[in-house]
Amino acid sequence: MALRGAVQHTGFTVSNLERSVDFYVRILGCTVIMTQEKTGGYLAAIVGYPNASLKMAHLSDPAGHHVIELFEYSVPEMTRTDLEPRLIGNAHLCFLVADLNAIYDAIKDDGITFISGPVDVDTGANAGGAALYLKDPDGIIMELFQPGPGTDAYKLLQGEK
Repeated sequence: MALRGAVQHTGFTVSNLERSVDFYVRILGCTVIMTQEKTGGYLAAIVGYPNASLKMAHLSDPAGHHVIELFEYSVPEMTRTDLEPRLIGNAHLCFLVADLNAIYDAIKDDGITFISGPVDVDTGANAGGAALYLKDPDGIIMELFQPGPGTDAYKLLQGEK
């Protein structure tokens, strides 16, 4: 049986919820939907840690189409790992932007780790666009993507279906 429905949210574990919320709001333009703390119960059962205790936030992407869920665990103890694009299972979240160069110029001195500066996409389905990768405060990879005119992503950015 195939799944039917839409993607509701993307979740990331972060080391400091307040710092991450500030980054996602101030740098990426997200909006806080809610914050809360949870211990045990259904959430502990879902994540597979019987005594899980965490702080969480739900953020809306700038267009209001997608929820980003951030967890900061106090139990169990969190561990770090290096996140790189080449690692199997590593994810990134892509934000559509109208003017990549202007955004890069506005945030490049904010202490953000960039994997790349703006790169022109010169082949394939996204030709005519530009993109860059950056890392959030915990090293989670984000992409900023300016779609090329006439592409499906460009139409989405313009509010078309």
